[in-house]
Amino acid sequence: MSDKKRFLIAAVGIFVCYFYFGIIQEKITRGRYGDDPQEDGTRGEQFTFTLALVGVQCICNWLFAKAILVVNPQAQDTTPNKYYASSALTYLLAMISSNMALRWVAYPMQVVAKSAKPIPVMLLGVILGRKTYTVQKYLFVLLIVLGVGLFMFKEGKVTDKPLEQEGLGQLLLIMSLTMDGLTGAVQERMRQHSSPSAQHMMLAMNGWSALVVTPGLLISGEGKQFLEFAIKYPQMLVHLASLSLAGALGQLFIFMMVSSYGALACSVVTTTRKFFTVLCSVVLFGNNLTGRQWLGAGFVFTGLFADMFYGKKGTVGSGKPVQKPKNKGDTEELLK
Repeated sequence: MSDKKRFLIAAVGIFVCYFYFGIIQEKITRGRYGDDPQEDGTRGEQFTFTLALVGVQCICNWLFAKAILVVNPQAQDTTPNKYYASSALTYLLAMISSNMALRWVAYPMQVVAKSAKPIPVMLLGVILGRKTYTVQKYLFVLLIVLGVGLFMFKEGKVTDKPLEQEGLGQLLLIMSLTMDGLTGAVQERMRQHSSPSAQHMMLAMNGWSALVVTPGLLISGEGKQFLEFAIKYPQMLVHLASLSLAGALGQLFIFMMVSSYGALACSVVTTTRKFFTVLCSVVLFGNNLTGRQWLGAGFVFTGLFADMFYGKKGTVGSGKPVQKPKNKGDTEELLK
């Protein structure tokens, strides 16, 4: 299979799986279970076990990757555990700090901040992951990030939180972006060290993530509360099973992207996924776009197509032009 076809399959897989994942996640976290009256006058209980939801997904993803490796065994993974452990920790910290930030900042600020994810992935990839990119690559990615930010931003009520609390939320967003960048840098080091397969990366990352989350579930008591909620409302388990399947398939495509094309390509795809999801809903339901959103859409498409045609010419991981060996004896020397 050609690189372009493999990239297209992984990108479409990420888009489709996480589009469905988002629908089911909203159904779980914003839906109501049961019909019991609540203190605020509403009926039915809400699902509030965020950490447990992350833990269940990690375990299901680990089982999914393990099943694939049992059915289709692969060469032994030689990636040091320190890489997997550190990337799992930074991944979880990025997700937790991003969700916590919503307590103190408005949702539009979080969306726009997270749309800048490719920038720290690039910068820390250069500093820690030993990657190099052309000036063109930086400009194309910056154009995509600006476009997504313009398109996704929604004017709304300014938060009424005190300035100190809003500052705390912004600090958490910066921490989340930094953790995203560190995750990408470590994943680049993995590729350079041993080039693990998507299945091996998925297995190890989720295994280490589950090990990190489990103590938190036990200490906080959320694990017990989650089990009681699941026993009381078994219909939630059907939603959770659908979420886990969509998440496992989506994560498999993500690690296919990371293992074959690197963390930056993956971050650009996952960032533009939100843009295309909203754009599809606009087209399907006939909603009008503002001038700012049309400008953002133009930036995104310009950056994507420019990167597609000009962003990969003449560079490899070290940033040096690709040289063809003069004879067979030179091949081994070029690979050193």
